Amino acid sequence: MTIASSSPPSRLPAGGATEARSKPRTRRTGVGDNRGDGRLAAVFIAPAMLGFLVFLLWPTLRGIYLSFTRFNLLTPAEWVGLDNYVRMVNDPIFWDSLWVTVEYVVINIGVQTVAALAMAVLLQRLTQSAMLRGIVLTPYLMSNVVAGLVWLWILDTQLGIGNEIISALGADRIPFLADETWAIPTIALINVWRHVGYTALLLFAGLQAIPNDMYEAARVDGASEWRMFWRITMPLLRPVLAVVLIMTVIGSFQVFDTVAVTTAGGPANATNVLQFYIYGSAFGRFQFGYASAMSVALLVVLSAITILQYRLTRAGRTDLG
Repeated sequence: MTIASSSPPSRLPAGGATEARSKPRTRRTGVGDNRGDGRLAAVFIAPAMLGFLVFLLWPTLRGIYLSFTRFNLLTPAEWVGLDNYVRMVNDPIFWDSLWVTVEYVVINIGVQTVAALAMAVLLQRLTQSAMLRGIVLTPYLMSNVVAGLVWLWILDTQLGIGNEIISALGADRIPFLADETWAIPTIALINVWRHVGYTALLLFAGLQAIPNDMYEAARVDGASEWRMFWRITMPLLRPVLAVVLIMTVIGSFQVFDTVAVTTAGGPANATNVLQFYIYGSAFGRFQFGYASAMSVALLVVLSAITILQYRLTRAGRTDLG
């Protein structure tokens, strides 16, 4: 006698259960993952943001406030409105310091840009030696104070090795840092010596982004090195050169330490650049309100120059396809 099975027949096809179990699961990415990435990014940004708020934004806002006050550290700040700015406009020493600063900037930027561009092109066209790049960068590793002291000793009128060489060649000794005519050009060239290697490496990095095929095609067409420089190198290097010029102009307007250790603003205020005059007003005469007003004026001037440079040089655009 045969007993029929009471279990119902399976409705799954053969191997269906196995396929159902082996089917891979796809991971869902949702809002939670994005929040985790945002928190991680905030952790990495937090130290830089804290430094920005404490050492840049807060002093800037505090300085703008103090520019409308009379403040000497000993008594509470007294609100005086626009008095400090009126005084600044009528201050002949301020305008003289601004003119001295502009003279320094023109010499420094002009010589430094031409020299750095020549060095960068030579590094890119003639050699790829990492050791040579390190040698070029060596002066930049020295602080401005040390560089100023070294050149102060070299250019000393009586004992400096520079004037000893000039005297040995039969020429008269030159008071590089003690003469009104020579002082600002000398300080400008000292800073050119220190910063030109760093500027050259920035331009060298920009040259590396220019495709070498363009130079090879130009050589095939018979173009000279000079023609390739003006027709290929300069147009394609323009965005990098524009950014470098903006950085160097801002840094040049803030020159202080080289002047402080070499001439202290002399002789006869011939090197009394604007930053040194601001420092003397604040920490020499304790006129922090007036010094803050001049600092705000310098901030406005630099902002205007930066915007003008950015637009004239089209720093945000490139001719590379």
